[in-house]
Amino acid sequence: MEQITELTRNQLQQISTATIATCLFKKGLKNQFIQNVIPLTEVKKNMVGQAYTLRYIPAREDLNPISVFKNPKHLQRVAVEECPKGSVLVIDSRKNSRAASAGSILVTRLMKRGVSGIVTDGGFRDSKEISELDFNAFHQKPSAPTNLTLHQAIDINVPIGCGDVAVFPGDIIVGDSDGVLVIPAHLLDEVVSECLEMTLYEDFVIEKVNKGDSIIGLYPLTNDSNKEAFNEWKKKQ
Repeated sequence: MEQITELTRNQLQQISTATIATCLFKKGLKNQFIQNVIPLTEVKKNMVGQAYTLRYIPAREDLNPISVFKNPKHLQRVAVEECPKGSVLVIDSRKNSRAASAGSILVTRLMKRGVSGIVTDGGFRDSKEISELDFNAFHQKPSAPTNLTLHQAIDINVPIGCGDVAVFPGDIIVGDSDGVLVIPAHLLDEVVSECLEMTLYEDFVIEKVNKGDSIIGLYPLTNDSNKEAFNEWKKKQ
């Protein structure tokens, strides 16, 4: 899996998920925002990283007793130990938060290993402790029961569904205060380029609106005079 560059990572940390979603919509992609997933704490800098995935299925009691954790190859533990530095661990918890996808110990281990963040469409246990870490964590809502009561880890680094969105290994994950968005890996460069220009234009629009200008013809840009004004504004930045 080819790693994203530090330049691209830094650029994505300056772009909102809202802007990326609009850019992807223009390309025909309407369902890239993971539903019902929120950050545990304030997002000071966008979470950015390539997806490394973990998939759960419904637990079957005869195959999922607590003793399975004695196995060093238990896939939840393997995912935590193998998720690459700079990546985001994305968990398919079947949109079910009745049992925890992970807890503070596993999340702390990810943080110490240099992972960029963790996302689940289920819940975390120890949510208070996780929220106090210097680490990006997104989930549906807190959940105390161990994952074994409901979830059975079945596969790692395969295509999954998370919050009704298809996530493929290597896709680019961006998380901010609004939530988490998935950028297909092959679209990364053009999405970043277009979004940087969109972000710059939005800065111009905010400046104009704060001065009392109408949004008609300005947002979206449909007036040639506003386009000329934007081009002149850019030269001064």
